[in-house]
Amino acid sequence: MKIETKRLILRKLEETDVERMFLLDSNPEVMKYIGVPVLTERYESLNVIRMIRKQYDENGTGRLAVIEKESGLLIGWSGLKRLTEETNGYKNVLDLGYRYLPESWGKGYAMEAARASLDLGFIDMKADVIYAYAHCENEGSNHILTKLGFVKTSEFEEPDGICNWYELKREKYIP
Repeated sequence: MKIETKRLILRKLEETDVERMFLLDSNPEVMKYIGVPVLTERYESLNVIRMIRKQYDENGTGRLAVIEKESGLLIGWSGLKRLTEETNGYKNVLDLGYRYLPESWGKGYAMEAARASLDLGFIDMKADVIYAYAHCENEGSNHILTKLGFVKTSEFEEPDGICNWYELKREKYIP
């Protein structure tokens, strides 16, 4: 699977992405609203990549590496995953998520990759609805989700605070 946008390539994560993934996973700013501690060892990021690769096989989808075309570097990940563990009362639904290195923030990459992921979900996968959630204090993610057309339908509590729950229905999506 490979998706190209104007400035990005989205592709399956590979074990060779471990160094750049560790930059994400070990950065306190990136992990601030995730609800899990920053990783301290590269092998932990390798385990994350292996877990995501397993999701590709078991669920037919998973988060994708986001590569900046200009530099050729992994700048984060984005995409759809199937929630196999219940979250806010939902299970076996598609969830849009993303995470980027701080030097990539504010450049529109999250919007660009998210739109490509939503196209994949609604057009190729024929999803009727896609969900997303963000920590209520994560202004950047909440702004992006709203700008994409997601509607906040509820809030729920996670160990690190309150999260906003969003949904986007196929008929409301504007590619």
